[in-house]
Amino acid sequence: MRLGVDLGGTKIEVIALDRDGTELWRRRSVTPAGDYEGTIRTIAALVAEAETTLGRRGTVGVGTPGALEPGTGRVKNSNSVAIMGKPLDRDLEAALGRPVRLANDANCFALSEATDGAAAGAAIVFGVILGTGVGGGIVVNGRVLTGANAITGEWGHNPLPWPRDDERPGPGCYCGRLGCIEAFLSGPGFARLFAAATGRVGLDAAAIAAAAAKGDAEAEAAFQVYEQRLARALAHVINFLDPDVIVLGGGISNLTRLYTAVPRLWRGFVFSDTIATKLVPPHFGDSSGVRGAAWLWPPDAD
Repeated sequence: MRLGVDLGGTKIEVIALDRDGTELWRRRSVTPAGDYEGTIRTIAALVAEAETTLGRRGTVGVGTPGALEPGTGRVKNSNSVAIMGKPLDRDLEAALGRPVRLANDANCFALSEATDGAAAGAAIVFGVILGTGVGGGIVVNGRVLTGANAITGEWGHNPLPWPRDDERPGPGCYCGRLGCIEAFLSGPGFARLFAAATGRVGLDAAAIAAAAAKGDAEAEAAFQVYEQRLARALAHVINFLDPDVIVLGGGISNLTRLYTAVPRLWRGFVFSDTIATKLVPPHFGDSSGVRGAAWLWPPDAD
């Protein structure tokens, strides 16, 4: 049995999967705000509840914002302040009494979809998160790539490729730079750019897409710009990674028009006459992250 833990800023979710990926048990709890020790206790309690209920002991994988700094073993690049700088995997291992595998939540998303989701069986998979932020994970032959600096797949903090004159130097990003892909393509980034262009505030990406579908000319124009920017950003990924499948995740992945518009638009930027890469929605949706955490332990681990 594999136990997956999705540690978010507001909720902690634990899932138990059988060897074949069948869901055996699932539970969510509120993340103790700003309380690192309370977070450890909550995870330990959920794991204990799962194992008591099922009468089985499992491996534990954890998906979380950020990553472990290779040099220190402490969490970096996380928007969850409580775990920043903490040796999260070591503290969980002490609380649970077993080894724990920890990975970035985008890596877990990619692994889930590559294992038994929308990209099952594909050799090279790029999993994209388009939500509050922009992240990514890369899976090759069923294994997550982490990298020497534990930042593999962090395409959101590269500059938007092939920028137009009116896109330079670009909006500010929380990382301190201008023109990052995340600043253009995250949900909040898209909403800010729409508000700046139209003076219409308070509309998120879903609302803008809904307005476009009803014939709102400003919303349609803004969404076409978004699709073109996403196409350029993903074409850049295709040119250096050449994935078989790109799976979109996060809230913006629910906008179905992306899956036809973006592949049509990226043809002008991909360095190939024929493009076999598929752009697909996630099979498991919001559950991909927690399932991917469970799959951090391979099928022969139990």
